[in-house]
Amino acid sequence: MFYRTQNTHQDCFPCRLRSRALNECVKLNSGGVCSQEAKCGFAIILMALYWCTECIPLAMTALLPVVLFPMLGIMEASEVCVQYLKDSNMLFFGGLLVAIAVEHWNLHKRIALQVLLIVGVKPSLLMIGFMSTTAFLSMWISNTASTAMMLPIANAVLQQLCDTEARAEESGADAFCQVFENKQTHKNPEAELRRLKREQKYEKLSKGMSLSVCYSASIGGTATLTGTTPNVILKGQIDELFPGNGGIINFASWFGFAFPNMVLMLALSWLWLQFLYLGFNLKKSFGCGTKKETDQEAFQVIKDEYKKLGRMTFAEACVLTIFTLLVLLWFTREPGFIPGWATVLFNKDKEFVTDGTVAILMSSLFFCIPSKFPTCRGSADDGGSANSPWRHGSNDDFSTLLNWDIVHEKMPWNILLLLGGGFALAHGSEVSGLSIWLGECLIPLQSIPPFAISILLCLLVAMFTECSSNTATTTLFLPILASMAIAIQIHPMYVMLPCTIAASLAFMLPVATPPNAIAFSYGNLKVIDMAKAGFVLNFVGVLIINLAVNTWGAAMFDLNTFPSWANITKTP
Repeated sequence: MFYRTQNTHQDCFPCRLRSRALNECVKLNSGGVCSQEAKCGFAIILMALYWCTECIPLAMTALLPVVLFPMLGIMEASEVCVQYLKDSNMLFFGGLLVAIAVEHWNLHKRIALQVLLIVGVKPSLLMIGFMSTTAFLSMWISNTASTAMMLPIANAVLQQLCDTEARAEESGADAFCQVFENKQTHKNPEAELRRLKREQKYEKLSKGMSLSVCYSASIGGTATLTGTTPNVILKGQIDELFPGNGGIINFASWFGFAFPNMVLMLALSWLWLQFLYLGFNLKKSFGCGTKKETDQEAFQVIKDEYKKLGRMTFAEACVLTIFTLLVLLWFTREPGFIPGWATVLFNKDKEFVTDGTVAILMSSLFFCIPSKFPTCRGSADDGGSANSPWRHGSNDDFSTLLNWDIVHEKMPWNILLLLGGGFALAHGSEVSGLSIWLGECLIPLQSIPPFAISILLCLLVAMFTECSSNTATTTLFLPILASMAIAIQIHPMYVMLPCTIAASLAFMLPVATPPNAIAFSYGNLKVIDMAKAGFVLNFVGVLIINLAVNTWGAAMFDLNTFPSWANITKTP
């Protein structure tokens, strides 16, 4: 049951909204001057059009508040610029540094191939293996990188399965014909029929595998706070619009809510793709329906790829250790059910240490630790000292796990500007009073049940994100959703949280998200294939997200009450 707080005081938020709206009407009628709300609304609409059409780069559109807000008299330039480098940016930057280190030392490929060696090559199990591995990698590295790495492996394994099955069938047909001494009669029609059936089967399997990889990349990114940009935007917007929220969103709390949601979505996505491309013949799906040697040769492809990586190097071990320590520190900083290490050591009075602090601390180690195990032994000629790596070694001997050239090349700097643009828009809406005006307009939504509002908004966001980037979608929608939540007195997270995850449900079009585009570029997919599979998954995803919000999400974040920190009394 969802409860709203009843506030009968004359200074309650809806009363303040109505009072402010009346004051604005009087001011507009008497002075005839364009209001601050209208100016801010114009800036937001202009940026929305630029983001949707991409007539200029997305990052440049995100910088428009630096020009528009000062020229329209909404905020001073210095106040706007401060919004572009918040704590959330540092969190995302640190997470990206870890992802770059993992990719640079090929640790993600080692993890992926190891999982596939465990799972095997039966069609259904193979799909589960690729989906779970891609989703896990997308939790920590970019969705694009995980998709680009996993798709070639999937195609190589499927091609080997197809070729091996073809050889097995041809050899079986030859033996059959020799027994009856009528080889020419039986070979052509039967072999052609088998070839057509085999090609159709593997064409469907290839489509299903490609879709499973790109979809699981988008789904996996929702599980962690740094997994995809919309998650970080939500944290930044919550901290910007509701400074007294008490750190309701951190790495541990987000993971506690989003990881079960991700697992459920991944399982249902697998079932849908299994039904669409493999059917529910469990004997064939899990037993492959082919000769054992077929599986062994396809399995050998994965094994050979893994052997090419060689033994785990000192650099890989260091990156894995730092990555593991970072995750542990994130989880234990402020777990919620017990005081975390940051609370005990640093955050007794104020929140001095955040997830961003931890991310920058651990990622800085990549620039300090050498990529090769240090040794003081020199060559036999110099007695072990003259050519020691500590004295006259080459630059490679002193190279660290990461250097700035690698970071500069691989860091998506535009994402940091997009984050800042979103924070600038949110702050501009608050300062100009646009958020209060929007809240006044949305008060009639009080008559609609909150769960219905959440489902409708998630469907709207999921549809919008098919045509726009998920970063731009969340940047535009979240401040409006926050205003609506305040106006109708429901928990802001009740609508902001599901819509943020819904922004990652871009399953229908190749242009919706980079993983979809990469899968489509392999040539085995048509737009109708992606639209047919993605249309159902969009609805399934929206229903699962709202199930999560109304069950364990409501218990974790106390979503059934209107929090005191959301009852903003400040007016511009």
